[in-house]
Amino acid sequence: MDVALQQAHHGAAAGLLVVADEQTAGRGRRGQAWASPAGAGLYFSLLLRPPLTGGDEVFGSASRSSPASLLTLAAGVAVSEGIETATGLDVSLKWPNDLLVGRRKLAGILAEGVELGTSTQAVVLGIGINVNEAAFPAPIADRVTSIAAELGRTLDRGHILSAVLTALARQYQVLLHARYDDVLADWRKRAPSAFGREVEWDTRNGVLSGVTAGLDDGGALLVRTRQGLERVIAGEVRWL
Repeated sequence: MDVALQQAHHGAAAGLLVVADEQTAGRGRRGQAWASPAGAGLYFSLLLRPPLTGGDEVFGSASRSSPASLLTLAAGVAVSEGIETATGLDVSLKWPNDLLVGRRKLAGILAEGVELGTSTQAVVLGIGINVNEAAFPAPIADRVTSIAAELGRTLDRGHILSAVLTALARQYQVLLHARYDDVLADWRKRAPSAFGREVEWDTRNGVLSGVTAGLDDGGALLVRTRQGLERVIAGEVRWL
């Protein structure tokens, strides 16, 4: 991520791909660490330059659809499609950026913006996929899985990377052609937990809880609480 972001600041063109065999300081959302054992996973960052539109002022929290606001969701769809194409493994999505098998995390997506709201804006998508079995840190070992653990065999990381990049290219073109409803529909089909699941999340006023009620057109998670329908645009949502 750091290398790709640095290159974005220096004017690198869209399509730059940075791949690591291992990360010693991998990170996820909200500053959390991402375990990246050598040779066990796919760890890569892709530089994109989505066009500037009226909905891109705040990345990931636009109230209406736009290429940048839906980029993380489109990436989730693409990564799940790529994994399924390459391996046959059924993968589900959890808002906003996790990929799961059952209730165990298989992959994650981190999006960071550069000069958002300007004519030179860029977004770097950082993607981590647990491919082959590895010793994960004790605090997370019972909450994560790998493709190999699910299928019982070692897999070729290059083959999976190729399938994921192909799916990413396709989903990005869907966004660029403003087919936002297609992205949202594909995401909803792959995210059963976005409907009817009890969740809680932290707010400035404390912890709120409710039942998920889908996505709105801007990609925000809708949660029905005692106070009414809440629109969650950021933060860590915990499934109960």
